Amino acid sequence: MKLALYPGTFDPITNGHLDVARRAIRLFDRLIIGVAENPGKQPLFTFEERISMTREAVGASGDLDRVDVQGFDGLTVELARKLGASSLIRGLRAVSDFEYELQVALTNRELAEDIDSVFFMPSVEYIYLNSSMVKNVAKHGGDTLSFVPENVMEKLRERFPKRH
Repeated sequence: MKLALYPGTFDPITNGHLDVARRAIRLFDRLIIGVAENPGKQPLFTFEERISMTREAVGASGDLDRVDVQGFDGLTVELARKLGASSLIRGLRAVSDFEYELQVALTNRELAEDIDSVFFMPSVEYIYLNSSMVKNVAKHGGDTLSFVPENVMEKLRERFPKRH
């Protein structure tokens, strides 16, 4: 069985993340979305909230039945080894992502040469999308439904009530 790990902070998970997961599950028998604790990033949502939102989004999608969600803290390659994953999934939106993702991939290769990094480009409608932009739109009262699953949009509205 080919198992892949799709790690990230997912603060919050977006439709672009789900699009990458859909692309990855075409090539792998099973996919684990690994929600990283990563307190250094000062996330908007707690670790538990991010895991819960991601699980709900995956469950509601209807086409990600071979995808599981797991929280983790520590090195991504260590979780991949523990799970028996042969590949790490990463999304590339633009050239600006490439340099950072290359550094991460090469570091992971140095730590675990038997685990490959596999890159996916999201659909054109999500190529510009990132979690920071979504949070900024929500913070200023904008509609985020085209950017995130409905459950995430509701959490963003709770976090950023409309100003009057």
